[in-house]
Amino acid sequence: MFTFILWCLLFVFCWPLALLALVLYPIVWLLSLPFRLVGISVSAVFALLTALLFLPARALGQRR
Repeated sequence: MFTFILWCLLFVFCWPLALLALVLYPIVWLLSLPFRLVGISVSAVFALLTALLFLPARALGQRR
């Protein structure tokens, strides 16, 4: 809601900048999408490596 109010104020005070932001937002979102996917993939790989490295410690801890 706060973002909408700020956008309305920007539209009232500087409408060309507000329209430019409205048009450029989807383009910037599309350009940043591959970087988000790479970030999710790297995070998943690190989670997998962490799980594989700590698997022996967890297996030994459960036997006791």
